[in-house]
Amino acid sequence: MKTLKLIVLSLLSIAIFGCKGEKKESTDQKNNIEVEKTKTDQKVEENETKRVEFDLEPKNDSNVTGKIVFTESEGMVNMIAELSGLEEGEHAIHIHEKADCSSVDGKSTGGHWNPTMEPHGKWGAKEGYHKGDIGNFKVDVEGKGSLTFATNEWCIGCDDDRKNILGKAIIVHQGIDDFTSQPSGAAGSRVSCGGIIQ
Repeated sequence: MKTLKLIVLSLLSIAIFGCKGEKKESTDQKNNIEVEKTKTDQKVEENETKRVEFDLEPKNDSNVTGKIVFTESEGMVNMIAELSGLEEGEHAIHIHEKADCSSVDGKSTGGHWNPTMEPHGKWGAKEGYHKGDIGNFKVDVEGKGSLTFATNEWCIGCDDDRKNILGKAIIVHQGIDDFTSQPSGAAGSRVSCGGIIQ
């Protein structure tokens, strides 16, 4: 009789622990599926293309207009600028602190966007540069100019204030950025403005 009880207890124990093992295996598989789904969702978000497009408006009694397109994909932000109404030659273009183009002189945008508190300089200079120091572009005899620029030091709407360009402004200047004069390269008056907003 004791032997029979022991056998029954042993079988019950095996059945109970076996079921627990199956439940744990099932739970582990479910957790793995959820982890894989989360990773897939993150990859989709990383591969998502973001886009901001806006027009530039004249400032300081200029006739300078244009269109700016920013796109972000796989950690890179690309900027395409098409401008018209400028004098032939080179002109500076920068990102400024605030997407506020309300003033006639464009100064409502504040200074250059400089979240890392670096000195003004040419983009990529080892001595330092502002995150808004895009540089100069050429304008032809018809007053038209264009610029393409790409960097992984910007983002569109991310949580990193040192990279997020939303809420800033594009300013086109009358003159050339000398990449030396502080704090903004002595590029002259602000002749066109557009807020980077969605």
